[in-house]
Amino acid sequence: MNKELMIFMLVIFGIASTSVSGQQDAQYTQYMYNTVSVNPAYAGSRGVLSIMGLHRSQWVGLDGAPRTQTLTLNTPIGNSERMGVGLSIVNDEIGPTDETYFNIDFSYTIPTSEQGKLSFGLKAGGHLLNVDLQRLSQFNSNDELFENNIDNKFSPNVGVGVYYHTDRSYVGISAPNLLETDHFDKSTTSTTSNAVSFLAEERINYYLIAGHVFHLSDDLKFKPAILSKLVFGAPLQVDVSANFLLYDRVTLGAAYRWSAALSAMVGFQVSDSMMIGFAYDKETTELGQTQFNDGSYEVMLRFELFKKYNRMLTPRFF
Repeated sequence: MNKELMIFMLVIFGIASTSVSGQQDAQYTQYMYNTVSVNPAYAGSRGVLSIMGLHRSQWVGLDGAPRTQTLTLNTPIGNSERMGVGLSIVNDEIGPTDETYFNIDFSYTIPTSEQGKLSFGLKAGGHLLNVDLQRLSQFNSNDELFENNIDNKFSPNVGVGVYYHTDRSYVGISAPNLLETDHFDKSTTSTTSNAVSFLAEERINYYLIAGHVFHLSDDLKFKPAILSKLVFGAPLQVDVSANFLLYDRVTLGAAYRWSAALSAMVGFQVSDSMMIGFAYDKETTELGQTQFNDGSYEVMLRFELFKKYNRMLTPRFF
């Protein structure tokens, strides 16, 4: 890693470490395998067709707790080392609401040195919102606000990202959803006011992701990484992780979500083309101390096709 990039990462880590967590977009513990969902500039950077599926059950045991399913695909375009495309589909369920996101990504890469590459990305798509108001506990059963559900309400989406990487280091900044959307229902029960009740409000999520791979020996690699998410009006979320890759086959790691959770991760490179990963989160907040919260679970499966020979010998750690 060059000196300027190292200084930049240290400054970002110092700023991020003073903050606490928050959530609006879907949350992932194994974010290091899901970069294209938050940064379109990552599309095609692995140099192969990469397909990843992930399921997350958060706060298991709590009624209406978040559940997320993610499917992503990204690949370079033809034989080009400069252009990449990606596709991502995310289904996010929280309480009476569920949202389905679908996006197409495009990236363009510029070599900055013998090892460094700088990629610029665009994301375009949209999402569908459903809200089943009948699932809510109603104080007034005759409240007109709860009479009509929201069904497949469409909102467009555009996003941008920048991603710099070498064989051992990476850092990216992105805003995958630049269009703020308010989902609301104007109350008609009052003739003296035009009250607005907001059911859901989309805010811009800003992401920073960075990491570095240390080659401790021929059979052992160590990668610390950080993911920071900023949403104005909510606390800053910071995830710090550390993963060890043994014999290019087994990944063992731990993570800390600032003031929110501790996590354990394990991954297996089953073959040159297939990897499976698991993660478990234990809340460190008061919510985690309740008898109804059994923690959060993730399972991830990744297939990679049309791999180059040298990629089979030394699998990418990010």
